[in-house]
Amino acid sequence: MSRASTFKYGLIAAVALILAGCAGVAPRDYAGETPEFRIEDYFDGKVHAWGMFQARNGEVRRRFTVDIDGTVEGDRITLDEHFTYADGETDRRVWEIERIDDHTYEGRAGDVVGVATGKRYGNALNWRYTLALDVGDRTWNLQFDDWMYLTDENTLINKAEVTKFGFRVGTVTLFFRRADAEGPSS
Repeated sequence: MSRASTFKYGLIAAVALILAGCAGVAPRDYAGETPEFRIEDYFDGKVHAWGMFQARNGEVRRRFTVDIDGTVEGDRITLDEHFTYADGETDRRVWEIERIDDHTYEGRAGDVVGVATGKRYGNALNWRYTLALDVGDRTWNLQFDDWMYLTDENTLINKAEVTKFGFRVGTVTLFFRRADAEGPSS
């Protein structure tokens, strides 16, 4: 084998190893974790959430609360979300989610471009979608790589990486608590 061929194959092998290392965590990696998180169980009823958006430099740009009314009918889950931002602005998003199989969900909402897809294993759900967000007088299509982790039967932690054209714009962090849970609430 020539020196050029050896270099070429060595370079290909190095790139493959680097890409394999960038693969990251997959929902299936949480298969054995408890408690088991099922959207249709957790969001059946009222849920309250607190959250923030941080720019890529870590600066908190927006804080908000969300009141969610969830209803479940068979494999269809409806989440009626009412947002209140720290500056007084309000917003609403209604998710229509369908359970495709034991691990797969698809969702739609008015400001979601196309279909959101989710994979669930153990206590985790990875939800991916594109959100059309009004920024000033423009609309940006932002990609969300959303991870939800159920820590106990009433508490859910959510962290979403937000990107545009593959570049990180910021992070959304949310903490959810079922309204019927004992202990502190809003």
